[in-house]
Amino acid sequence: MEKPAKKAEIPLPVPGHGAKLIDTHCHLDMSAYAADFEAVLSRASAAGVSRIISVGIDLASSHRAIGLAEQHAGVYATVGVHPHNVAELGAGDYAELRGLCGHPKVVAYGEIGLDYVKNYAPVSLQKEHFARQVALAKELQLPLVVHDREAHAEIMEILEAAAPFPAGGVMHCFSGDAAFARRVLALGFHISIPGVVTFAKAEMLQEAVREIPLGSLILETDGPFLAPVPYRGKRNEPRLLLFTAQKVAELKGISLEEVARHTTINAGQLFALEGR
Repeated sequence: MEKPAKKAEIPLPVPGHGAKLIDTHCHLDMSAYAADFEAVLSRASAAGVSRIISVGIDLASSHRAIGLAEQHAGVYATVGVHPHNVAELGAGDYAELRGLCGHPKVVAYGEIGLDYVKNYAPVSLQKEHFARQVALAKELQLPLVVHDREAHAEIMEILEAAAPFPAGGVMHCFSGDAAFARRVLALGFHISIPGVVTFAKAEMLQEAVREIPLGSLILETDGPFLAPVPYRGKRNEPRLLLFTAQKVAELKGISLEEVARHTTINAGQLFALEGR
């Protein structure tokens, strides 16, 4: 009996003139990539995703992200403690976080913020450590990477109280509407668009993308989570950023090449990637 034929690989969108993209938020250190890590990076490079920022969510993952960045020229790291993990923070941990931020391939502080869906840590602790980490990032002159899940009002209360942010920041995996986007932009932040924008029911996010200025947009996978259509429900990886970029191009009525060019410039400036 013949083996069933393998499904044909879904072709990736291809930006013209060899335009490159930057995956500004991926959890490369997670076990989902352990079996084929080098292949993941190779596929990303072949697809034109030339640089990837591996994001820390606690002390251990921040160390791992830095280790990956040390080993791979196109990988950079962030340092921070996610709201899910702030209950683990001990007395000496802020000194360790501060020390990690001095590494030459650390480009931002985060991801930090509030998450009122999972509530793995008490709200009071989330707020305390978000505000404290915002202050540390400002002191260290690093851009912020902010996690906001069903906590728009409280996130903005803390950020607006701490403004201004000379090093800038990004609202990662943006999930608000156009009005919320305007408040984020007023802080001088960028807005990062995930694969969710390709989902059929993501009308609010799609409308926000239409309104957000191109100069304020960056792109992310949030891999291994939130794979875009047509890979929804599967493991996300940096090469699939092309589908997100294609949807943004469609929503804004411009070419994929133009989206790639602008978002790459935006990310390069925000995270000061040139020369690192």
